[in-house]
Amino acid sequence: MSTVDGRQVPGLGWPVTADPLESDVRSAVAGADVVVVVNLLSLPLHPRAADVVGAALAGRRAVLHHLDLPWQREGMAVPEPWPPTDDLWRHVAINELSRRQLRGRGIEAELIYNAVDVDEPRGRPSVDAARPLLLHPARAIARKDVPSALRIAEQLGGTYWLTGPAEEGYPLDAVLAPARCPVLRRPMPSAADAYASCDAVLFPSRWEGFGQPVLEAAVHRRPIAVGPYPVAEELRPFGFEWFPTDDAEPLRAHLAHPDETLHDRNEAVVREHFSLERLRADLRALLDSW
Repeated sequence: MSTVDGRQVPGLGWPVTADPLESDVRSAVAGADVVVVVNLLSLPLHPRAADVVGAALAGRRAVLHHLDLPWQREGMAVPEPWPPTDDLWRHVAINELSRRQLRGRGIEAELIYNAVDVDEPRGRPSVDAARPLLLHPARAIARKDVPSALRIAEQLGGTYWLTGPAEEGYPLDAVLAPARCPVLRRPMPSAADAYASCDAVLFPSRWEGFGQPVLEAAVHRRPIAVGPYPVAEELRPFGFEWFPTDDAEPLRAHLAHPDETLHDRNEAVVREHFSLERLRADLRALLDSW
């Protein structure tokens, strides 16, 4: 089920357990001035739900928030035409790459980057580790590149902390079996506490629609090793200073002699470009566009 304004609409959730009814969707959104659809009309994981929601929202104001698109996922079929659209809908992409790709399909989208609470209170350490604790805030799926994160943790003589479960049939047990460092598999107590607990963050993903940990690590003043996924290369020019994932030595040197000015610079980038204040301004501009 998916909750809309405190009401649950059967059949909109994932994994798929049933098909939704158009009448249920129409009833749930009847009093809304604008309906925000997050990724349901972006990734065709539940085609029947997409059809029903699209029909229910035809001719009314809706924001389609695109986090991922099917051609960005290896092996995913792309229905045509996709994504669905309507004269009263506004499309929002979270990266410039997706915005350009949507334009190539005849859909104009607004670019609104993700944001983070830059004033979130610092957390409290909740995990004790005798070695450097390397946080990998991710689900265990192929594109998150668990082997690369594990290799960095091994090279640093640290403890590898994977916070998410294995999904999409990923053989996590087999991947972790030969590990030459301690492995911690535990959900984050809270994002703030996880960042407070770790010494560094590992993020060697091959693909992300955005990559929220790059913002969170900056706000919580933790060094982060980031893989060269396409959107990371789009974000880097804002002024982020990240460590590489193909060479552990720069991160090792930082952990031995931390450079607080690096964290000052990364935090300043997030405050200027990725704050909730900036997000609110973007949303006001979007809503004023109707």
